[in-house]
Amino acid sequence: MILGLGLFLLCGAGALVALAGAAAMALPGRPQPWPEHLLRRAAVATACGAAAVYSLGLFGVLASEHAFGDGADSVPAPACRDGIAPEVKQGLSHHRASYLPLRFDCVRDDGTVYSSDPDYVWVNWTAASLALATATLAIRAGYAPELRARRTAAVPSALPEPSQDVTAHPPQGERRP
Repeated sequence: MILGLGLFLLCGAGALVALAGAAAMALPGRPQPWPEHLLRRAAVATACGAAAVYSLGLFGVLASEHAFGDGADSVPAPACRDGIAPEVKQGLSHHRASYLPLRFDCVRDDGTVYSSDPDYVWVNWTAASLALATATLAIRAGYAPELRARRTAAVPSALPEPSQDVTAHPPQGERRP
C-alpha cells in the first residue's frame, strides 16, 4: 500500500521534472535540433503523468483490497459498503478487483455488479489518453530526423554552382592564348 503511494509520488515528481525540461526549451541556449529534444522531453513528461495517474488508481484498488479481510467488519469489503445506499448493499456476496483496467466491483447475490468508486473511470481514461500521447510523441520524435533529412534533400542547394575551371582542357577546336 505504501509502495503505491510512493510510486505515485515518484512518478508525479518525474512528471514535474520532465515538464520543467520541456519548458526549458523556450529559453535561450537550447540544444539543436530543438524540436526533437522538445518531443522527447514532452514524451517523458506524459509518460510520467500516465504512470502517476495509474499508480494513484492502483493505490485505491490496493487499499480497497487490503481493507477486505482485515479484521472484524471487513466482509463484505468496506469499499462496497461505505457511501452506498442500504437497498443497494443488501445481498452483497463478494467483490472483484481488476488492475487493468482499474476497478473494484461489488457483486450481489443475484449477479448484478456495481462499481465501488466511479472515479476509476476517469483514472482509466486519463492514463490511457496520456499513454497514447506518449506513444504519439515518441514516434514523432523518432521520425523527426528522417523528416528533416527528406526536407533538406528536397530543397535545392542554395550554394552557387562551382565556376568552370579555366585551367581545364579547352574544348576541341579552341586555342588557348
